[in-house]
Amino acid sequence: MLEDLTAKLETALKKIRGQGKLTEKNIADSLKEIRRALLEADVNYRVVKQFIEAVRRKAVGAEVLGSVTPGQQIVKIVHDELVRLMGESHAGIKLAGIPPTIIMLAGLQGSGKTTVAGKLARYLRKKGRRPMLVAADVYRPAAKEQLKIIGRNLGIPVYATDSPDAVGICKESIMACRKQGCDVLILDTAGRLHVDEEMMRELEQIKKEIKPHEILFVADSMTGQDAVNAARQFLDRLDFSGVVLTKLDGDARGGAALSIRSVTGRPIKFIGTGEKLDAIEDFHPDRMASRILGMGDVVTLVERAQEALDLEKAKKLEHKLRRDEFTLEDFYDQLQQIKKMGPLDQLLGMIPGLGKQFRQVQVDEKALVRIEAIINSMTPEERRNPRMINGSRRRRIARGSGTRVQDVNQLLKQFEEMRKMIRRMKKMKFKGAMNPGGFPFS
Repeated sequence: MLEDLTAKLETALKKIRGQGKLTEKNIADSLKEIRRALLEADVNYRVVKQFIEAVRRKAVGAEVLGSVTPGQQIVKIVHDELVRLMGESHAGIKLAGIPPTIIMLAGLQGSGKTTVAGKLARYLRKKGRRPMLVAADVYRPAAKEQLKIIGRNLGIPVYATDSPDAVGICKESIMACRKQGCDVLILDTAGRLHVDEEMMRELEQIKKEIKPHEILFVADSMTGQDAVNAARQFLDRLDFSGVVLTKLDGDARGGAALSIRSVTGRPIKFIGTGEKLDAIEDFHPDRMASRILGMGDVVTLVERAQEALDLEKAKKLEHKLRRDEFTLEDFYDQLQQIKKMGPLDQLLGMIPGLGKQFRQVQVDEKALVRIEAIINSMTPEERRNPRMINGSRRRRIARGSGTRVQDVNQLLKQFEEMRKMIRRMKKMKFKGAMNPGGFPFS
């Protein structure tokens, strides 16, 4: 996420680390690099100018504390200004006192509104809400079918008719929502150019008739400065309440993420971090600033772990580890829970200090698929007791999983090494408990 911008900002800040003190000259040199990095990331030039001036003003007048270096001081100043730029605090969905809460999605063609509608519905259902999706895009032929498929996959109701009247569909959906006992209505409107007067008037009419509690502008972060320009136009016509940034997991330069809050004055509420329907996150400016500066995001990592990990399974696993009964079935369960947390490269980037080391490393997600296939091709007895897997069994497992015998051998070897490591850790823990003073045994 925003790897290019992160790398350039790290290079810019590296030059001031190690300096004995902050001076106007070394601050100016670093700010020149930061300015270039932000402009290359397609951040709005007025936003860059204000940002650089704010950092300079604070850095020049900063007293360096005895416990930190000048480099650490300016990193903190840049971090605080990034947080201020992106909104300072998290802004959630405003829920209506009397249901249903109506959320209207708007944006340019191809920005990902239909997928965002599904993601939001899934997100809100996890929060205990009962959402309904509304197919209000009467222009794109596949839009209605796409939303129906998303709703079917999620088990969430979709209101769709053959009517060409988008305003009428939205009106009718409110009654359908109440009949089905749903408390959140998500309107998936058609994508449109901000210069298309007729279609912009349709959005204004939907807003006037339906009075949605939230209007979210869906912006494709890969379009950079164009997304900010479009947001400004939509704001003038709709006065939307928040922004959803999509495709932030791609090769986005990040300009939209850093500019859109400052230019529109509206908070970024969610970010899309992948194609799957669970790849949506609440936007927290402080966490995003830490990610951009390569400082990780432990809070989001812990939240993902809490959502993905099964506490009951974790207790059983702990019991098995204590009794040295860890099997390939347990290993497989752990893989499934890690996969629920998201792509491995994203998880590594959230660990402070690891993001920089792994930036150039391509995490092979297919390796996990191969491991799953190999374990799935084993019998229950083989998973519980891998030592029984002889040469003929290895050949059978390789054929069944579409892999090579060498791949099966490698997995079994790695698993055995893991078990040995667990035993060593247990012994060390036992010695520590018997010898709390840390003195060597005689």
